[in-house]
Amino acid sequence: MTSLKVGGVPEHFNYPWYLTLKNKDYTKENINLRWQDYPGGTGEMCRSLRSGEVDIAIVLTEGIIKDISNGNPSKIVQTFVETPLIWGIHVAAKSEFKTIADLEHATIAISRFGSGSHLMAIVNAFNQGWNVENLKFKVIGNLQGGIDALTDGEADYFMWEHFTTKPLVDNGTFRRVDNCPTPWPCFVVAVRNEVLENNFSEVKKVLDIINAQTKDFKNIHNIDEILAKRYEQKLEDIQKWLKITEWNDGKPITKNLISRIQNKMVRFNVIEEKKKSGEFIKNMYI
Repeated sequence: MTSLKVGGVPEHFNYPWYLTLKNKDYTKENINLRWQDYPGGTGEMCRSLRSGEVDIAIVLTEGIIKDISNGNPSKIVQTFVETPLIWGIHVAAKSEFKTIADLEHATIAISRFGSGSHLMAIVNAFNQGWNVENLKFKVIGNLQGGIDALTDGEADYFMWEHFTTKPLVDNGTFRRVDNCPTPWPCFVVAVRNEVLENNFSEVKKVLDIINAQTKDFKNIHNIDEILAKRYEQKLEDIQKWLKITEWNDGKPITKNLISRIQNKMVRFNVIEEKKKSGEFIKNMYI
């Protein structure tokens, strides 16, 4: 039996993985797949891909493209969530900051350098016409670190996925100033090169299983109620999230998509230069 380790954020996007593991779908294909939660997000997962602690990661598109560009020995094998991620821009509930314009010179809480919270803060600054070189960051590790940093005044604002943080807005921990959607599909599946070389067929089986699950995910009976309970969300918020979220059910990643994303990332000063798109992807369907 082949052992593989997959990692992702402990959020509703990845519930399809939980279902396939619960049903022992991988075991039936002689694959021992183990899941690892990464509450620290994409920056933490990129480090684990580099170190070999995880074989497959469900990571934010912008984070893994930047890290592969910087030498991460991994490839993107497909998109996982096709639709943009909606990043909420949050301040402490009692903060004096009222609008995005107020935040131009404020300190930004980020989970890690190279994480989505870091890179999307740059994208947002670019969208606002601010000088990206002047941004000030405070590394806080994860969502709880963001809560602590804003509450204690160590940072001024924090960007995290809109629906994950909605309960914190509802209970008065955060106040959401605005939203910033990613200008690309938000999550991709990345695999270490060594694993692709040695276990290509097993990785493809894993993708076939998860793609079959996501294809019918929204049709699962009472899936909105299940997700609301598991992730402590209001039912109406989960229903809104399901309506705007689309998973990839097996379409291969294309050089054209990576090229378009790189063009935007260069324009946003997220990466310094564009590289050949073929360096970032592995086609699993050849």
